[in-house]
Amino acid sequence: MADGTAAARRFLDAAIGLVERVRDEEADSVAAAGKLVADTVVDGGRLFAFGAGHSSLAAQDLVYRAGGLALMNLLAVPGAVGVDVMPATLGSALERVDGLATAVLDSSPLRAGDLLIVISLSGRNALPVEMALHARELGVKVIGVTSVAYATATTSRHSSGTFLKDHCDLVLDSKIGVGDAELTHDAVPAPFAPASTVVTSALLQAVMATAAADLADRGVQPPLLRSGNVDGGLDWNDHVFREYGDRIFYLR
Repeated sequence: MADGTAAARRFLDAAIGLVERVRDEEADSVAAAGKLVADTVVDGGRLFAFGAGHSSLAAQDLVYRAGGLALMNLLAVPGAVGVDVMPATLGSALERVDGLATAVLDSSPLRAGDLLIVISLSGRNALPVEMALHARELGVKVIGVTSVAYATATTSRHSSGTFLKDHCDLVLDSKIGVGDAELTHDAVPAPFAPASTVVTSALLQAVMATAAADLADRGVQPPLLRSGNVDGGLDWNDHVFREYGDRIFYLR
C-alpha cells in the first residue's frame, strides 16, 4: 500500500476511533445536552452556537441546516468566525482579547432562558472562557464543547486562570489530543491530520438528534428544516419560519 493511501486509512481509522470513544464515553452527557436543548425549545427559549476560528465550523454546521433544528442561531464575533479575515492570524489574536466576549453578548439578542453552545478545542483562550462566564451571568444556559485534556496540559489565557469547562452547565469532551493532529511520519517534522472538526460536528449532531427525539417523545413536533433541494422542502421550511420566526435571527 502506498504511503499516501496508508496515511489516509490511518487518519480515517483514528477519526472513527475518536467518534466511537465519544459515542461510548460521552453518552450520558450527550443525552443530558439533548434534553437541555429540548427543554429550551419547549420553554420558549432561543438556541445559539458560538465557535472561533476552526471551531466555528462545527457551530455553523448546526445553523440553517437541512435535518437540523431551525431555532439554532450562529453567534458571530466579527473577525473571529473563520479564516475570512486578513491576515488570518488576526482571528487567533482576537481570541485572546479580554472584554470582547462581554461586548458581543451585551449587544446580542441573548437573554435569560436561552441556550448557548460554546465550542473551543483548547478552551483556554479569553474569548470562549469569557463567553461562557458572562452568558451564565446573563441567565443563559451554556453547553461547552472542548477537549478536557487541554486543561491539564496547557495554561489558561484568561485572566481568571480558568478554562471553558469551568463555566458551563454541561461539558462535552471531544477527546481530541492536545495539538489536534492524529498522525506522524518519520520524514515529517510536525504531527499532522487534525480530526477535531469531524469529531466535534459528529458530537453536536448527536446532541441535536437526541433533542429532536426527546421533543417527539414529549408530543412536540421538532422544528426541523428540510432540504430545499427536495420537492416540498422550501414550503415546509417557510411554514417553520413563520411559526418560529421570533426565535430565528438569521432570517433578519
